[in-house]
Amino acid sequence: MPTTERDHSPKMTAPSNPSQAAPQEQRFLVLFDFDETIINESSDDAVVRALPGQQLPDWLRNSYREGHYNEHMQKVLAYMAEQGVSKDSIHSAVAKIPPTPGLLNLLQFLQSHQQDFELAVVSDANMYFIETWLEHAGVRHLFRKIFTNPGSFDATGRLVLLPFHSHSCSRCPDNMCKQKILREYLAGRQKERGGAAFQRVFYIGDGANDICPTLALGPQDTAFPRRDFPMHKLLLEMQQFKANIVPWLSGEDIVDCLKKIMEER
Repeated sequence: MPTTERDHSPKMTAPSNPSQAAPQEQRFLVLFDFDETIINESSDDAVVRALPGQQLPDWLRNSYREGHYNEHMQKVLAYMAEQGVSKDSIHSAVAKIPPTPGLLNLLQFLQSHQQDFELAVVSDANMYFIETWLEHAGVRHLFRKIFTNPGSFDATGRLVLLPFHSHSCSRCPDNMCKQKILREYLAGRQKERGGAAFQRVFYIGDGANDICPTLALGPQDTAFPRRDFPMHKLLLEMQQFKANIVPWLSGEDIVDCLKKIMEER
């Protein structure tokens, strides 16, 4: 399964005693989407600007089929390689993407409470983009897992993208069901934790594909949809939803909510 374990290298003022940085029994799990959640735009759009003309030709843009975005991006990356876009250019384009407002403050807060929060990324982007950005921002060590599509450079210098998994969910694109990822992760972690489940699960996202995983949340859990983005609008339309819904404009809004929850202990 294409996931990565946490890199413990301290970059964002990591705790001085690494052995105390991540105890086994954190009470809360925080799941982050990546595009337009951790970063303030789509990483795919940002990388396209590394092309000589800074945009895709119409024939390639128009080749996209609904539910087959991963397949489309494979074609985009192949085209970029044909146009001579280098690994350095792609790396630079990803590293320059700005974080979403308040996001780094949220991560600083979560780092200062690592004894309580376990963090993971669940994204339909790809491993190369996500790890490049997180490492550049100095926050890679905060995330125990990254669930995303495999992406790596081959011997010819082309960034090769693969689907994450196959599934039978009719709501999700063919390469990724985030609810399947969430359910399997929760079950696996509970087993690893000797049967202890997380007290609460928090899901932070923005897009339509962030709805499916939130359907697995319970009454104690919270969905954080980015305000006025597709996830927020779709949640507002839902008749029945088990979890709490807290829209956010800035990472600071999420910090405020998490502080209140921690005070309830």
